[in-house]
Amino acid sequence: MIFLNYIHKTLLSLIGITLILFLQACSIWDPADARKSPASSKDRVQKNLKEGRGITFGGDKNKNTSYQFATSNPMWRATLEILDFLPLANVDYSGGIVSTDWYNESGDPDEYKITVRFLSNEIRTDGIKIIVHKRQCEVNTNCKIKKISSALESELQVAILKKAAIFAKDDKKKMKKKKRPKSNDNSSW
Repeated sequence: MIFLNYIHKTLLSLIGITLILFLQACSIWDPADARKSPASSKDRVQKNLKEGRGITFGGDKNKNTSYQFATSNPMWRATLEILDFLPLANVDYSGGIVSTDWYNESGDPDEYKITVRFLSNEIRTDGIKIIVHKRQCEVNTNCKIKKISSALESELQVAILKKAAIFAKDDKKKMKKKKRPKSNDNSSW
């Protein structure tokens, strides 16, 4: 009986030590100095939010958040419209990349692949990077792929920037129309 009691106490001690080590490793258990922690729960929540700890469901009411969706980004829309004649292999808005599949023009034995990387949401020449790859194959075997510098990159960049500028201008006009109050003209008595 004494032996079983000893095993029971030992197991409970091991479980307690393991739990403490686990909580400490996961940063769940953080013995903090109570003098450094705010007394008010609202103050503690604000402190944790500033430090990036915890989760919120209502969001920070003092923070203005601007969500950028693909349909509201003129650079993204312009790129898709310019490249709409090509089969797209990878389109990832959150990653900021549009990649076409391999294609060739009629009569051209070489195939090309275009990748557009978005470096900024602003309509600027350094806001996008266009990469063109060329694949040369000898009778569908022994293919060589290389990155090339061609006039196609700069032509695509200019076309995308022009189209994005047009989209941005149209978007501003639409926003002005939405914000303009409707006038009730009752002056014709």
